[in-house]
Formats: sequence, C-alpha cells, structure tokens
Amino acid sequence: MNIQSAQRSGDQTVLKRQRNSFVEIDYSDIAEKMLSRSDVLYIRKGERVFIVGEDALNFANIFNKETRRPMTEGILSRKEKWAIPMIRLMIERVLGEPDNEGEEHAYFVCPANPVDSDLDTLYHQKTVQALVEEAGYNAHPINEGMATIYSELSDNNFTGLGISFGAGMTNVCLSYYAVPVLQFSVARGGDWIDKQAANSTGEPVDRITRAKEDDFKMDFETATGDIAGALAIYHDAHMEYVIDQIANQIVEADIEEDLDLPVVLAGGTSSPNGFSTHFKKKLRDADLPFDIGSVRRAQNPLTSNAKGALVAAITEEEDE
Repeated sequence: MNIQSAQRSGDQTVLKRQRNSFVEIDYSDIAEKMLSRSDVLYIRKGERVFIVGEDALNFANIFNKETRRPMTEGILSRKEKWAIPMIRLMIERVLGEPDNEGEEHAYFVCPANPVDSDLDTLYHQKTVQALVEEAGYNAHPINEGMATIYSELSDNNFTGLGISFGAGMTNVCLSYYAVPVLQFSVARGGDWIDKQAANSTGEPVDRITRAKEDDFKMDFETATGDIAGALAIYHDAHMEYVIDQIANQIVEADIEEDLDLPVVLAGGTSSPNGFSTHFKKKLRDADLPFDIGSVRRAQNPLTSNAKGALVAAITEEEDE
C-alpha cells in the first residue's frame, strides 16, 4: 500500500513515504501550471497527467475516478502498463539522490514466493533492484519477514517469528540468530480483506480502505452489515487462514519442537486496535510444534520493514 524509505541522519531515522496509487486526469495548460506550483507529485505523458501518491486519492474523489495501483498482490502489477514508470518515480522520491553514487547500500524489501499461489516474485525483485540502482544506489533485496525481525527482534538476537501483514501478501519468516530457517508468503493481505468487505457491503473498495485506515477497531461489536462489521469478519478469516498456512509450513519443514519463539507482527494490515490481541489468542490455540513466547505488534507496523531494511544496510556498511 505504501512505498517507504528509512535513512540515518545523525542520530535520527528519517522516514519518507508515498502511497502506492495514481490517478489519470486530462491535460490542460492551467492544470499543469497549478500542479507545478504545488507539492503534488505528478508526471505528464503527452496529453495525460498522472497524479501519484497520497494526492491521487484526493484527485480521484474530486474527479470521480478510481485510483490505480502500480503494485498489486504484493508485486508489480501485471495488468498496469504504467506500473514501472510510476514505481520509478516513487522510488526516486523516497530515496533521494545518494551522496556517493553507486557506493551507498540500499536494501529493498521483497516478498517470498507464496505457498498458495503460482505467483513468482523473481521478476518483481529484479525489476525493483534495477530501479534502485538507476537511482544511484548499490541495491540488495531482503525478505520482508526477515526485515520485520531485523527491525523488532534485536533484543532476542534476531530469533523468532516475524509476520508482515502487507496489502498484497502476508510474509512469514522464522529466524534463528539472524539466519532464516523458514520464509514464505501467503497470497492474501489487506487488499483481499478490502475486496471481500466491498463485495459484502456493496461499497467501493477505496471507501472500505479509507474506513479501515481511519478508525477501524477489531472489537466485533459493530452490527453485521456495516463496513466495520464486514472488516472485522474478514480480518478474522484472514488471521485463521494465515495461521493454518504457518502450521502447515512448519510441519513440512520439520522445525525443532523445543523452541520457545517470540512473535512480532508488522505491516499496515496489523495496525487496527485489537488486531494483535485477537491474533495472539488464535495463535496460542493453534496446533504448532513449538511453544509461542510473547506475541506483540511492532512499535510502528507501517514503518517497521523500512527500518529493518535500514538495519541491514547499516550492517553492510559497518562490515565494509
């Protein structure tokens, strides 16, 4: 749902973000003059003007248009012909120019191949790597679940289960002392929840997404038929599905049974109040071959993976 970066500046971590969306409007001289004087991110292609990022939602509402996504299902959209130019623009905006071109390390987060779909993530990974390198950086991929662990489990020697609930996919990584033992993704995420809730209520997907991001809570007290009620139902179904996939993959991988692992949850889909409490209960009730220690949400689920990639980049530079 978001293209983000994290960079060190002195003792501070600087975060930048662009929403993974754009909307197309008709070109006019007046429109371009107004846009050029504003902070709105846009590009012009012939007689087309594309509003990119967070402002795309506002323009979509004004012009009664639907936003489009350069990335869907957790990877570059296969159906959107403007996907790569839009992602290139977002990457350039959130990274900025390097001080030393080609020498600074940028780790970018990539999903693992899903266990419940024939989607392959290699094309996405190689394309994003090329775009990051075009921006002037030494690019390295990092698994999304591993980024969660780098960000949140330094106090446990980077050992535990990291689950990143993204928009397109849900990524899972089991790490032991920073070595990934098991990593995979599930081809469902926040987008799946939004689409199911939209189908059930008859509301547009963009409205469902906005309601979820604004004030949705997993309290299961909202009357069935409301947007919040539908969101609660499909969040619950998504949790059960992810836990079933985790149990299946751990059994297949023959993980040791004497482990006592902490679990950390990241990604925007894990942000609603009550999510981590509800997930913890379901996970403890599941038939897993090892003990579950603490289950907690990342300090900031939305930015956790960008910070995890930053930890990897800092480590790379320190090693040099």
